[in-house]
Amino acid sequence: MKQYIVDAFTDKIFGGNQAAVCILDKWISDSLMQNIAKENNFSETAFAVKEGSLYHLRWFTPESEIDFCGHATLATSFVLFNFYEKAAEKITFKTQVGKLTVEKNDDLYRMDFPAYHCNKIQVTDKMEEALGLRPQEAYIDRDLLLVLKNADEVKNLSPVQSKLKELKGLCIVVTAPSDNQSSDCVSRVFCPELGLMEDPVTGSSHCMIVPYWCDRLKKEKLTCFQASQRSGILYAERKKDRIIISGKAVLFSKSEIFVEEKQNTDS
Repeated sequence: MKQYIVDAFTDKIFGGNQAAVCILDKWISDSLMQNIAKENNFSETAFAVKEGSLYHLRWFTPESEIDFCGHATLATSFVLFNFYEKAAEKITFKTQVGKLTVEKNDDLYRMDFPAYHCNKIQVTDKMEEALGLRPQEAYIDRDLLLVLKNADEVKNLSPVQSKLKELKGLCIVVTAPSDNQSSDCVSRVFCPELGLMEDPVTGSSHCMIVPYWCDRLKKEKLTCFQASQRSGILYAERKKDRIIISGKAVLFSKSEIFVEEKQNTDS
């Protein structure tokens, strides 16, 4: 089967967040998809099968299947628009979180995602122990959003991974106001529950980051910077209960996976 590796939320190779993308003629077993994801060892490997006019899209971390991934959706869209659906204006994905649509606008891929809710909770000593500093605010939905004082606190953070794992939330997100005029907010995302020390650029977590900053900054359009070592830029807009996230992507490689289903069923 063909596999593409794409760097998402960047216009430069070795930036953003890398994802592997496999476009399949038909579904292979879950165990084989999981083994491929484990072999790739990226934060996500995406698998897509065309079903009528849309694509059924699933995402796997090295540890398990995940319900929603933004950067791997961007990577899959890049592959489909450039190699499989060159004449398409829009691609619709069937996923665990409902239908997701993506439109291509020059070198930007515009993705329509569901918004998460910012349910305020109490800041705890456990949060402070995990981060090494006390957050100013805390919110929960699928992810845990922790608001820090400034961008330097986000960029210089060295959390205790074992302590992060004790906190609620699939991803632990830290955010603060930007320290420059090129973006509105800065963030980093840690996913110890998924076996990821830090996710380089996380589209799905911005479905919680963006509503928070839209409310706080009284703006409906944001430029968001994720300050991982690889880093990435996300262009976001809130539309009622939807978050429109746009980003760029670049192809790193195209390859062939030489594996047969029977090799995975004997174990």
